[in-house]
Amino acid sequence: MNGLNLSIPVRLSGSFFHRHLVVPIMKAQAFWLLLLGTSVSGADLDAVERNWPAWRGPLANGTAPHGNPPAEWSETRNLKWKIPVQGRGLSTPIIWEDRLFLHTAIPTGKTNSASPGAGTGSGGLRAPAPVEEYQFVLLCLERKTGRTLWQKTLRQEVPHEGHHQADGTFASASPVTDGRRVYAYFGSRGLHCLDFDGNVKWSKDLGRMRIKNAFGEGSSPALAGDALVVNWDHEGDDFIVALDKETGKELWRQSRQEDTSWATPLVVSYNHQSQVIISATRKIRSYDLATGKLLWECGGMTQNVIPSPVTGGGLLHVLSGFRGSALLAIRLGRTGDLTGTDAIAWSLKKNTPYVPSPLLSGNRLYFFSGNNAILSCYEASTGHPLIDAQKIDALKGVYASPVGARGKVYLVGRNGTTVVIKDSDPFEILSTNILEDNIDASPAIVGNELYLRSHRFLYCLSE
Repeated sequence: MNGLNLSIPVRLSGSFFHRHLVVPIMKAQAFWLLLLGTSVSGADLDAVERNWPAWRGPLANGTAPHGNPPAEWSETRNLKWKIPVQGRGLSTPIIWEDRLFLHTAIPTGKTNSASPGAGTGSGGLRAPAPVEEYQFVLLCLERKTGRTLWQKTLRQEVPHEGHHQADGTFASASPVTDGRRVYAYFGSRGLHCLDFDGNVKWSKDLGRMRIKNAFGEGSSPALAGDALVVNWDHEGDDFIVALDKETGKELWRQSRQEDTSWATPLVVSYNHQSQVIISATRKIRSYDLATGKLLWECGGMTQNVIPSPVTGGGLLHVLSGFRGSALLAIRLGRTGDLTGTDAIAWSLKKNTPYVPSPLLSGNRLYFFSGNNAILSCYEASTGHPLIDAQKIDALKGVYASPVGARGKVYLVGRNGTTVVIKDSDPFEILSTNILEDNIDASPAIVGNELYLRSHRFLYCLSE
């Protein structure tokens, strides 16, 4: 591992670099050794960092180490391409080299009240139970042009349960790739492994979720080494399961006792041990990646946990913000019940996010308050506030998670406006950019390109 070379931008100086940045670099190396397997070259790691293989990017924290997208754009400026996307989805596009993958759920117009799922569950916020068939589709696009290379319908059926009437979709989880296969996950509509030509290698049916208030499903899978990890928290029997990525065979399964949660699992390698961490309402829990054994747990989150955790510098940052506010910075390397112990390096009980996940850029932890355009930034290692509840007037509500690259942070509002700020303190706006459609999906960054999925379109923005 000493011979690996990760080109991670350094924005810190002096002795602080040695205390707080060297460790995150080594953890990033270990993480991608884990993801790609043990025989990995520096070139392979470089390829991972230059792509966007999962919904929170190559380092699972919202940053693009090699990214340098534009700071300004519009419907006519720095627009490389814009394509309509059939159906609806909140999934983030993932990118590997010249291919872009995206989930969508396409209504067929065909009703089927005789379907096994029809009418068995309601929709969120008193929406009627679904009776229309949907195609659950993985799209593969040519990254350069947005042209569809192939479109694979992985399931066609009437969903057994609805989703949040105003804000939900049937394609809210994001796919993940190891650069050779792509894994499309539609929750109750199955987990599917495909090659880059669109051939299905295997599919796995994990059952039917019963989501709290029928708000809809949304957690994405995590990929590490030979294991594909899925969290199945709902209003029924809960579990976490690890599957062999080559065959779909179960490697291990552990039961859980949780309310519905939507956070995506985070794989962390620390002190030569790989663990899977899941944030949820009752407990944050860590499992041994190899065996599924529970390593530690910690209380402290609010209800309806959606944001995914991030890690750096030996700390895990876990947040939630529905009917309360909670942020815990947990020291890795501990075991047992960590609730209320000195394993909590620092904590916060205000202005934490409901839907958007945080961005960890170097030693800066960015997050919104609720689903509102109120931004805070804290020093990740100490909890020292750098930006304290800064209102961003141009944004009207926020669901998308912030992303960062080359000294810039991209903040996307539900009204289609993106505010770009300087990745520093004090708070400084660099630009405000307006598109003509609403945006709830989180962005992706690869090279000089920024990808934004709106309700109706997919944008590629580049100078």
